[in-house]
Amino acid sequence: MPVKGSLRAFIGTATLTLALSTIVLTEPAHAAKPVGSAEGASTEQTGGGDDTGIYAAARIQYSGSVAPNGGTGNVTSADVNWTPPPCWYAPYLGAKDFKKKMSKDIENAASAPGMTGHAGAAIGETKRHYEDGYGWTDTPGYKDYNVEKDGEGMFWAGVENPNEPDILKRSSCTDLPFWVDNGETPPPQYEEAITPETLAALAYQHMQLPDTKVSLAPAQTTKVNLPTWAWLDKAVFDEVQATATLNVPGFTLTATTTAKPMSLKLEPGTKDALTYPASGECIINADDSIGEPYANGKADQTPPCGIKYLRSSGEGTYDLQATITWDITWTGTGGAGGDMPDGTFGNAQAITVQEIQSINR
Repeated sequence: MPVKGSLRAFIGTATLTLALSTIVLTEPAHAAKPVGSAEGASTEQTGGGDDTGIYAAARIQYSGSVAPNGGTGNVTSADVNWTPPPCWYAPYLGAKDFKKKMSKDIENAASAPGMTGHAGAAIGETKRHYEDGYGWTDTPGYKDYNVEKDGEGMFWAGVENPNEPDILKRSSCTDLPFWVDNGETPPPQYEEAITPETLAALAYQHMQLPDTKVSLAPAQTTKVNLPTWAWLDKAVFDEVQATATLNVPGFTLTATTTAKPMSLKLEPGTKDALTYPASGECIINADDSIGEPYANGKADQTPPCGIKYLRSSGEGTYDLQATITWDITWTGTGGAGGDMPDGTFGNAQAITVQEIQSINR
C-alpha cells in the first residue's frame, strides 16, 4: 500500500531531515565558481557543483549591474519585511543521472553509522519511493527513478540561497526531489518552485547601484548659516538593470529587475541644521536630475535641494548622508512583471562647517 500522508508526517520532520542530510538534499546547496565576472557583468551560482557538471542544471546566470563573484549587491529594500527567497526548487537532474546519483547516496546513507530506527525507516521509504514507485497523498512514486521518461523532463530539488545568512531559512526547502515534465510547471504544493518573480528577487539581491556622489556648493567646506546647494545631474543619475537567467534543457526562465532613481534624501549629520525642503527629500525633476546646480548670483536664494548648518563642526566634520531612493520594477518570461519594494542606497560625505569670521574696527 502507498504511504498514507506525506513522508515527513510518516517519519517526523527532524528524523527525515537528519536521514536525508546524507543523501541528495545537501548537494544542491553548494555554490559554483564564478564565471565571466570581468567588469562586473555576469556571475553564476548553482544548487550543485562538482567538477563533473552533473549538478549543473540549477545554475543561475546573473548579468548587468550586479555585484562581482555572486555577492550581495548594495541595494537596501525600503520594505523591512521584504527579503529575497532563502531557497527554492529548481531543475536538478534527468532521470538516468538522478538514478546514478540518488541510488548511490541511498546506499551510502543506509550503511552509515546510526542510521537505524526512524532514520533507517526514512531511508527505506525514500528507496521504495524512487525504486518501487510507492507514493503518498500529494506526491506520486517513481518506478525505477522514472528512467523510462529520461529526456522528457527532470527531477527538481531544493536549492539554498548562498547569500541568505539564516541557516534555518536557507535549508528550509527539504521536500524530496520531484519530477516535472518538460514544458510543465511544478505541482502547486511546491510553492517555492522557481518562477520569473523568484529570479527577479534574486536579481534585486545581486544588483549593484552606482556609487554616486552628490555635487555640493560650497563643496566639502561651508560656513555657518550659509545655504549649501546639492544636486545630481541626469548624466550620473540613470536607471540600472540586473538580469537573472535559468536555462536548462526543456526549461528556461529569465527576469530583469530595473531600478529608476526617484528622490534624494539629505541627512546633515547633526540636529543643528536645516534642510531644503524641510523634509530633506529632494524629488526628481522633469529632466531626471535632482536639485539645481549653484551659479553666481544665487547666493541670496534658497536652494531647492540643500542644507544650512547652524553650528560649526569645530575641529571635526559632519557626515552628510545622501540616500537615493530607487523605484524597482521587474519583467520576466511569459510577459510576467510587476513592482518590487523601493530600494535605497546612500553615501556619506564629510562636511567641514566653519564660523564666519568678522573684523571689528
